Amino acid sequence: MEKKKKPAIRFKGFTDSWEQRKLGDVASSFEYGLNAAAKAYDGEYKYIRITDIDDNTHEFLTDNLTSPDIDLIGADNYKLTEGDILFARTGASVGKSYIYRNSDGLVYYAGFLIRARINEEYDEEFVFQNTLTDRYNKYIAVTSQRSGQPGVNAQEYAEFEINVPKKEEQTKIGTYFRNLDYLITLHQRKYDKLQIIKKSMLEKMFPQNGSCFPEIRFKGFTDSWEQRKLGDVASSFEYGLNAAAKAYDGEYKYIRITDIDDNTHEFLTDNLTSPDIDLIGADNYKLTEGDILFARTGASVGKSYIYRNSDGLVYYAGFLIRARINEEYDEEFVFQNTLTDRYNKYIAVTSQRSGQPGVNAQEYAEFEINVPKKEEQTKIGTYFRNLDYLITLHQREVEKLQNIKKSMLETMFV
Repeated sequence: MEKKKKPAIRFKGFTDSWEQRKLGDVASSFEYGLNAAAKAYDGEYKYIRITDIDDNTHEFLTDNLTSPDIDLIGADNYKLTEGDILFARTGASVGKSYIYRNSDGLVYYAGFLIRARINEEYDEEFVFQNTLTDRYNKYIAVTSQRSGQPGVNAQEYAEFEINVPKKEEQTKIGTYFRNLDYLITLHQRKYDKLQIIKKSMLEKMFPQNGSCFPEIRFKGFTDSWEQRKLGDVASSFEYGLNAAAKAYDGEYKYIRITDIDDNTHEFLTDNLTSPDIDLIGADNYKLTEGDILFARTGASVGKSYIYRNSDGLVYYAGFLIRARINEEYDEEFVFQNTLTDRYNKYIAVTSQRSGQPGVNAQEYAEFEINVPKKEEQTKIGTYFRNLDYLITLHQREVEKLQNIKKSMLETMFV
């Protein structure tokens, strides 16, 4: 007897078994796109190609819009309508999908894409979400194998099997995921916007090109900034603990280069460890509020992190260098200097070695920064700390929502 097909989680009031269909049963047609080059966007006709579909959000990227370089008279068949689903048919992005919504404007689709037009008795959003599941990804991985570059043609897409409930339930599921995608996109856009703001303010709130005055500063501050070396600003530079890592013991945390997030520069706590060593007499390797760590070798050389008490009891490892900042300087202000383009350029030049790249304590100490009076330093440091908090807030929200979506894609589909 065939096992009834029902999802682990479903909306209240729905109990019927789901039925199996092929994508070819669900779509009225599969059509290849327009065989035309792209030209600069003409202000009216948009052109979507494989590279115009975001790898993560599956949305239409509109930063570099183009138009089809062809006479569009008679090309209405290549114009997208609400609910059309596109599939990448070749190359590294094979299987990538996108659903067209009228809010994307007047869009024509290119030749390396396949359009599926969904039958009225099925909910387009529900069908599209099926293309974001692990089961779909596995199907593409197997089906796309070729002697040359990977590919999936229209006939092969049509063979992909999905399980479908009655349309009313499809619509509820489709709407749920569309709203979830909206929230993910909302937080992602806020995160991206704040990152751009931060990059701009790092350039404008710190002096550039030998100047002693920043372009933007807080009201009431007019004094010239003075040049200091990091070695003048820090009371010491110390190498970390020469110890392996062991499973986290619940008390003593251990931070290594790989435990510092490449983007947020925060301590990653998903896979906590402890130092595998007797810590009696190791207080010098214990971080205190405002300590700044620098990666001294490898691909991540120059990566920095500032310790805050909220991170707990943390010891730092041997491939890190700790700078302890003098009281007359604001630690947050000094740390933000390590996120500037000028710092990155210094690291790129200084880290050159015959072997793998590296920067030692003496070389970090030579990095020059411009500093105002401490009151202004503190205001700048606090501003960027608050900005970092907002950036991290939205990043975590995106990650949380993405995890929810991944889980629900597994439990709300058969």
